[in-house]
Amino acid sequence: MSDNEATEARLKRIEGQVKGIQRMLAEGRPCEDVITQIMAARAALDKVALSVMAHHMEECLVEAQSSEVKKATIQRALTLFLRMSPGTQTTMSQ
Repeated sequence: MSDNEATEARLKRIEGQVKGIQRMLAEGRPCEDVITQIMAARAALDKVALSVMAHHMEECLVEAQSSEVKKATIQRALTLFLRMSPGTQTTMSQ
């Protein structure tokens, strides 16, 4: 299975989780149960995001010809990673 196929499969599972959350709300399930499922879906999305970012970084670093391009790639990845982190508003200085 390719990286894209694996990512697509993960996203379909997450889609199923979100539909399950919608059903839980419609059924009036307890708040704690709904929040638990929301946290699980968010964690799954975070894993997909990290996987996509790691794959992209690997491609960019392999293709980069200069250390300047590699440094810029790493810098952009770190900035993106910080944006993904809950509660983090800091950006990396260049």
